[in-house]
Amino acid sequence: MAMGPILGPGRRGRRTPMAEINVTPMVDVMLVLLIIFMVTAPLLVAGVPVDLPDSKADPLQQEQEPVAITIHPDGAIFVGESRVADSDLAARLQAIASGSNEPGGPRIFLRADRALDYGRVMQLMGELSSAGLRRISLVSG
Repeated sequence: MAMGPILGPGRRGRRTPMAEINVTPMVDVMLVLLIIFMVTAPLLVAGVPVDLPDSKADPLQQEQEPVAITIHPDGAIFVGESRVADSDLAARLQAIASGSNEPGGPRIFLRADRALDYGRVMQLMGELSSAGLRRISLVSG
């Protein structure tokens, strides 16, 4: 343990323990470990090269394509490329949610014109939420 300064003029040989910890060696060790991990991490990702056999099976459908919902400047709502009336919107959103096997439904890309009223966008987001669609992304330009 490191010793501190002399206590007084009469006690020259006695020193007090220092309450400070020298962290420089610990920082040096951490930097060396960081460099080692940065060098070895790309080597671990590469794996072992293997010549895989060919297969006639179709690839697994792991994730559905996102559904694009657009609000036109005049307030009309489009799902994909087709226009949806306000009265049919809830049924269409329920069909989209029930057709997905992912929790929270498929990804929804919501596009709205900047000139639209904020309340119109929030109304559509409320409809999406009540249909069980929780994965909504707002698209900007």
